[in-house]
Amino acid sequence: MTDDTMTENDSAKKGRLAIIACEILKPELEKLTEGWDEVVHREYLEFALHINADDLRVKVQDKVNALHGQVDAVFLGYAVCQSLSGITGLLKVPTVMLEGDDCIAAILGPVEYEHQKRLCGGTWFNTPGWALRGVEGAIKELHLDMLIDQGYEPKYFLDMLFENYERCIYVDTDVGDAEHYEALSRQFAEDLGLRHENRPCGTANLERFLARTLQLARSNGPAAKLQ
Repeated sequence: MTDDTMTENDSAKKGRLAIIACEILKPELEKLTEGWDEVVHREYLEFALHINADDLRVKVQDKVNALHGQVDAVFLGYAVCQSLSGITGLLKVPTVMLEGDDCIAAILGPVEYEHQKRLCGGTWFNTPGWALRGVEGAIKELHLDMLIDQGYEPKYFLDMLFENYERCIYVDTDVGDAEHYEALSRQFAEDLGLRHENRPCGTANLERFLARTLQLARSNGPAAKLQ
């Protein structure tokens, strides 16, 4: 028996975990699960799928259920996102999903998220994942990309929408090249004429749900079933 075989067997005994998540959360999840032998499947879905709520719900359900028998638990890297309330009860694999209305609430925590919105209702939140997508990401998130096929320039309408915004907060989760992500966020704010602020946040909320998923995988894994 080789060392590699022993490692694979040991990993299987711990429980097999899958990550199905929005690509917006990839910078955080890749850092937090680096070196996790239990993670046997990772899949990041295109951001802004929640624009069509029914499609998001069907896609998530299909992706998770396709892993039935292959993993012991799934970390679903989505908050409610307009359509996923109650979805874990419909899945064939034990699944932990994030809490909150959207990914910003899931990272910041709902209390801090609401606090920041009360301080300034016209606030755009950039995490590293959102900062990477810049103005084009905002155009897609606000459904303005559909105007291209009609011969319109989406940026014109984006500028109109952002007349009611005052600031852009970079939600600093301290992953990857933080200076690069913040620079992208600052550029986004400059392009749209917004005041820019940095809000250190970390990843404690994501870590909590990942730990819960890991425990679920171990409790459903082969070693637990032999006890």
